[in-house]
Amino acid sequence: MTAPARPLRGALALALTAALAAPAGTARADGGQCTFPAGHIEEQPWSLQRVLLDRLWQDTRGEGVRVAVIDTGVDTANPQLTPAVDAASGADFTPEDPEDDPPARSRGDGTDDTVGHGTKVAGIIAARPHPDSGFVGLAPEATIIPIRQNDEYGSGTVASLARSVHHAIEQDAHVINISQDSDEPLSDDSALKKAVDAALAEEIVVIASVGNDGVDGRSKDTYPASYDGVLAVAASDRNNERAPFSQAGDFVGIAAPGVDMVSTVPGGGQCVDHGTSFSAPYVAGVAALLRAKHPDRTAREITAQLQQTAERSITGPDRYIGWGVVDPVRALTDDATPLPSPTPDQGAPAVPAPDVPDLVLGETYAQRAERLGTYALLTGAVLTFGLAGAALVQRDRRRRRHRKTG
Repeated sequence: MTAPARPLRGALALALTAALAAPAGTARADGGQCTFPAGHIEEQPWSLQRVLLDRLWQDTRGEGVRVAVIDTGVDTANPQLTPAVDAASGADFTPEDPEDDPPARSRGDGTDDTVGHGTKVAGIIAARPHPDSGFVGLAPEATIIPIRQNDEYGSGTVASLARSVHHAIEQDAHVINISQDSDEPLSDDSALKKAVDAALAEEIVVIASVGNDGVDGRSKDTYPASYDGVLAVAASDRNNERAPFSQAGDFVGIAAPGVDMVSTVPGGGQCVDHGTSFSAPYVAGVAALLRAKHPDRTAREITAQLQQTAERSITGPDRYIGWGVVDPVRALTDDATPLPSPTPDQGAPAVPAPDVPDLVLGETYAQRAERLGTYALLTGAVLTFGLAGAALVQRDRRRRRHRKTG
């Protein structure tokens, strides 16, 4: 008897819920409806404005690197993705029969995306430039392996996700992006854990979103993000702080922009969306550039490089943004020495306290007020007595004059 299928949720929930609520061919985007195809967004997105792209691409644009996008499929009708996607290496593991979990073999090439989620994820990684838009992928010469294992009905399960990871290995992926999760505890002998371990053994960088259930700020493990060796990505905002929805936990490894994210949609054009689903591919794009520049480095070294060069306000990691918000340019330029793991920043050197004499404190504000009040009271009393005395003297003078004239 086979175990019941474990549905996927979390990072994909925003897109799937939106798709179910919208007519076929549309998906919710920040600020309203996003209809496929969409118009072009001319401005450069804020998530790219924070990067000096010329400096980022001075050594490589990701050529030769293969990134598996395990998601709802990747549309190739969008001109920005047509040359980026290797459809021949793709697969579709969404089941026709619910009992067929996971399907024994692919029933498509992974380029059918009725939700738009996977197409957005792929665009953030490797979208080619377009003359009508300021949006472009972070690794615009990398190749996308499209693997569809979820859809608008939420058909994806842990078993189909595991099968998708194995397919990515078979297709020589250098980086795997998983923008979906399950929050059900999974044992170390689960099919998904074995698949992830197999990918890591092949020195594939495995990147996963942490999920969008973090509004309460409580820690919670999600899978596969919390597996050892997986780079778990949280969402940050324009201030490099954790986006309120981003899941917290000790497993969080790094953060990346995940609010108001522009990316490609099926048919053409771009829309805006948010979620840790779009933070993970931001990191995956930088990982693809690192892999292209340093093909001999291990997956652990690529991950450590991303974490060590991230922007952070404390010396080490925390459970909200991990080692900090990814810094693409620094990751590609401050990279002379391979790192086995990230290390905390050294704090500022201790400065000896200056030798100063003891401070003699004066009166406090309350003491001063009390002193001035006393002075005022005494002054008032003196004036009162003075006026009374003057009045008596004047009265006596009048009496004397009255007696003389009488």
